[in-house]
Amino acid sequence: MPEIPELSVIVHGPNVQDHLPALLDSLDSHPLTGVEVIVAAVGDWARETAERHAPAFTVVPLPEGAGDAAARAAGAARATGRWLHFVHAKDGLPAGAPRTVAEHAAALPGTVDVLLLDHVRSTWRASGLPSPDGPRLARAGSAPVALDACAPLLRVTPLLGNRAVRAGFWRAHERLLTTDAEPFAANAALLLADHVACLPHPAFEDRRLRPESLPPVPPEERYARIDRHLGLLDLAAGRPAVHAALYDLMVRDCLRTFARDAMPRDVAREFFRRASLAVRQHRPEGYRLPAGLDGVRRSLLEDDAHRRYRALQGANRARRTVRSAVRDGRRRAGTRVRSLQYRAALTGPVDPHLAVFSAYWNRGVACNPAAVAAKLAELAPSVHPVWVVTAAGAALLTPGTDHVVPGTRRYWEVLARAKYLVNNVNFPDAVVKRPGTVHLQTHHGTPLKHMGLDQMPYPAAARGLDFPALLARVDKWDYSVSANSHSTRMWQRAYPSRHVSLDHGYPRNDVYYTAGADEVRAVRERLGIAPGRRAVLYAPTHRDYEAGWTPRLDLASLADQLGEETILLVRAHYFYEDFASPLTGLRRTGRIIDVSSYEPVEDLCLAADALVTDYSSIMFDYANLDRPIVIHADDWETYRTTRGVYFDLMAEAPGPVARSQAELTEILTTDAWRDERAAKARAAFRRRFCEYDDGRAAERVVRRVFLGEDERSLPPVLPLEQRTPAPRPEEVA
Repeated sequence: MPEIPELSVIVHGPNVQDHLPALLDSLDSHPLTGVEVIVAAVGDWARETAERHAPAFTVVPLPEGAGDAAARAAGAARATGRWLHFVHAKDGLPAGAPRTVAEHAAALPGTVDVLLLDHVRSTWRASGLPSPDGPRLARAGSAPVALDACAPLLRVTPLLGNRAVRAGFWRAHERLLTTDAEPFAANAALLLADHVACLPHPAFEDRRLRPESLPPVPPEERYARIDRHLGLLDLAAGRPAVHAALYDLMVRDCLRTFARDAMPRDVAREFFRRASLAVRQHRPEGYRLPAGLDGVRRSLLEDDAHRRYRALQGANRARRTVRSAVRDGRRRAGTRVRSLQYRAALTGPVDPHLAVFSAYWNRGVACNPAAVAAKLAELAPSVHPVWVVTAAGAALLTPGTDHVVPGTRRYWEVLARAKYLVNNVNFPDAVVKRPGTVHLQTHHGTPLKHMGLDQMPYPAAARGLDFPALLARVDKWDYSVSANSHSTRMWQRAYPSRHVSLDHGYPRNDVYYTAGADEVRAVRERLGIAPGRRAVLYAPTHRDYEAGWTPRLDLASLADQLGEETILLVRAHYFYEDFASPLTGLRRTGRIIDVSSYEPVEDLCLAADALVTDYSSIMFDYANLDRPIVIHADDWETYRTTRGVYFDLMAEAPGPVARSQAELTEILTTDAWRDERAAKARAAFRRRFCEYDDGRAAERVVRRVFLGEDERSLPPVLPLEQRTPAPRPEEVA
């Protein structure tokens, strides 16, 4: 008969912003003697993550949208341990914490129902910050106590994760304790417990998500916060010391919520009224207001003096604003002229028929924004597009393209008036998100390398990045376009905000399914590729750890070894404007074509028989064509270490992998680049990363964003096996 575990760690909830893997990995990396792990996984992402740890962990799959209470209940139903420790999927556990909790719990007498734990706190900025609870737990001592004799324990941060509960106790009170409102459940457990014990040892990590990444709180939920406090006071009836402690917590929480939460004016007024009523009706006998500003605030709340409380808040805010203005005066002086122009334009109405487009830091008409603009002209011609393009790039625009140059008066005017702002990077920090406007972030590739906040641990990648400013830009997004569920999930992790993911495919990739033989033949002719010759597109990416461009291949030698019938189309990353110099002389052979400045890159993909790249996101787009891809990864370990990656490309590559030029040459001079093994790898890669690309992505985006159509009315994504990519070059020769 299997031994009953002392502790069941119940991990529950969805894989919020991809925090679950780190939690499960930490549990899997240390011995769990006397501990079992149950994962109540909400949604496919959490289930897929948890199943990688089965059968060591018991996985309980739950449907998308299942609440925290339902997930905790499902996990507890499968648990066999004597004690339960509920850990949300977004949170963490310090190394060795489960064993420490299990050993401490095993030594407790049967009268103890709750074991309070210390914890650390983490945010996107920092991790492992100490909690304020350690001294409180230490003062309570190691002996079990009744809450009535130690009411200050109610001041311990109300989290289920910083307390383990006896399994029998939990099941006896499950109706009261199973609620989505975690603070209520946490303190209700203390109120219902016979005795409580304390462990002043950090055994839980509370990860605080960015408030800007969480759904807005509806008014009913704010009011329910007060009702839950009243419910706790009811549980404490007849227990004066406990009632007084809970009353103080209620007042503090109401004042904090009112001060910090940006509630609409009518909601704030109603919240204040309800809080005032609760405070007056449940004031303990003999209660005295504290001295100082805190006492003034409490007095105003008791009197329901909403207007005077707002005036007090305004006076404090004004003092902070004056100090901030003095501190920032010099910095703002340099932008005064620009601000005046922009601010003047912001006073005018938003133009519902104006859209501003930009791509690659104003380089020109390109990428997903260009594909969206083209479809917009077809489906919503009443919306006028204006492109933001540098002065140098403006000279290359197609005649008639309406555009503005950054910094000009009209530039600030259109940015202020446009209803739609579309970009594949970000608009400047100074751009204001006006009510009624729509910011569409299209991105410009599927992420292999770490992006956004995930760059923070990598100095080479994070150099010069202002992460708070980045998040302020991200918070302006209304929509984020995605080509596959991998991207959707990584954008949630790297850019935590409230944007809506448009799982519609990349508009720029539509051409890979709409182009026919004539288009493929025409682009090869423009590039000078004779019929019957093999064209290999070589497109390396940028490396953060290099000061400049370092050639990874001897292109002249490679061209010689591939022979007369192969042409190399060489495209440098756009960060390297001086890339052409190493190609000087090589072009004269006719077997190397420098296509670094050729636009659009989609044409190059249509023209190529095969792609050679390293870690560039072009591999994900090119895979739509179902043509051979070869990875040249001579510095994979260095790249992975200095930039960070989301998956192991060496294990999940779209085709054969070369770790040196000699291996690359061998692959390209034999059938290895297109054999059955290569095709099998490519098929798996396409299933994962070409998920939403089917030729109608731009249509879905325009209809959803610009025409306001419901997502259910959009053309469904065609299954991969039913798609027909553009014909291969050998089919049109």
